[in-house]
Amino acid sequence: MRGETVDPAAERPRTMSISSALNAGVAGLGANATRLATISDNIANSGTYGYKRAAAEFESFVINKSRNTGTYSAGGVRAITSRLIDEQGALVATSNALDIAIAGRGMLPVTPVTSLGTTSGTRPLVMTTTGAFRTDAEGVLRTDSGLVLLGWPANADGTIPILPRDTIAGLVPVVINSNQTAGDPTTRMQLGVNLPATETEAGASGTSLPLSVEYFGNLGTSETLDITFTPSVPVSGSSNTWTMEIRDSAQGGAVIGEYTLVFDASRGNGGTLASVTTISGGAYNPGDGTLALTVAGGPMTLKIGALGDPNGLTQLSDSFAPTSITKDGSPVGNLTAVEIDEKGYITATYDTGFTRRLYQIPLVDVPNPNGLVVLNNQSYQVSPESGSFFLWDAGDGPTGKVVGYAREGSTTDVAAELTALIQTQRAYSSNAKVIQTVDEMLQETTNIKR
Repeated sequence: MRGETVDPAAERPRTMSISSALNAGVAGLGANATRLATISDNIANSGTYGYKRAAAEFESFVINKSRNTGTYSAGGVRAITSRLIDEQGALVATSNALDIAIAGRGMLPVTPVTSLGTTSGTRPLVMTTTGAFRTDAEGVLRTDSGLVLLGWPANADGTIPILPRDTIAGLVPVVINSNQTAGDPTTRMQLGVNLPATETEAGASGTSLPLSVEYFGNLGTSETLDITFTPSVPVSGSSNTWTMEIRDSAQGGAVIGEYTLVFDASRGNGGTLASVTTISGGAYNPGDGTLALTVAGGPMTLKIGALGDPNGLTQLSDSFAPTSITKDGSPVGNLTAVEIDEKGYITATYDTGFTRRLYQIPLVDVPNPNGLVVLNNQSYQVSPESGSFFLWDAGDGPTGKVVGYAREGSTTDVAAELTALIQTQRAYSSNAKVIQTVDEMLQETTNIKR
């Protein structure tokens, strides 16, 4: 009725409900704007190697009222964003040996290139799932974005020292000089030689038979083992006995081993070693058929064959012939290639055919990868939510294997993001409509008092 006054107490609950609807609409606009930001970020990085997509989850706010009061206040909504770091993108093949990705769980340890020049404190540990690593002017292996690969340096013999797994104290920047040279000293040699059985028969000449075998010293120099086989000629019959003398050219031709060799003349093992007696030098091990020699550069294992072994020294027929001589080591060579294997071992290959293990790249793992702090360039750092890190050998524990010649692609699914974009646009428009409707209702409430 005209002129009727409205009780303010009765209007207050309705006004509060309308106001809460307005706040909920504003909150909806903000939440959908946040979701739109994550979608746009994901689509923009659909071609970024190693990108982990962002996700926006909505949570409702509830304002509790007494039941059956006939009023309701809208609480609204809020958006919570997260980075799905534990999702893995597809691996993409490349032509660079040091394009590195991880097939499975785990991350590569890296550090910013700016931290290399610091003299105080420990360089920070940063993690990434993939990287295109190249050497810079100083040989440091890094990405174009400035992430330096870290690894454990190998010992001279290629073994990796035992280092702590819960700290980065043992990790160092990987440095590979393309013009470096290296040599590999000889430490093992296997000798397969046939001695003429006729030279140990009565009436033989007793002439010594020489054999020269090259080996490589610690500085890549070429040295020789000069070996002579002198038969023992009996008055009658066959002695089947030889004296083997070994000289080292690196020690001025000094004798480093002398042995008496007796060969079997039985039908079953005829021509094979029956016994080896040490006169001087390193001992003979009958178990594996090796001599423990000491050349100028250090110890060397010379395998002449176990007793009864037809693959070592033999005495057959009337010919003197080296049948098989193998050894490790190589002369000084130039670096030709560097590759990484599935265990994370970085190996250099030289033009002499020699290979050397340089580093091992461990994989970093944390209990909650999605709790890591997200940095630029698809890199991450440990946080209280992620838990403490641990360094694993690739393929051990929960970690996957290292893949060279590969990059990890983005985890963005463009089709799914475009679908979400349409939904977000509709939701945003709907929340805007709510605000428009509330505005009209408030206008009507104002007009009641006129």
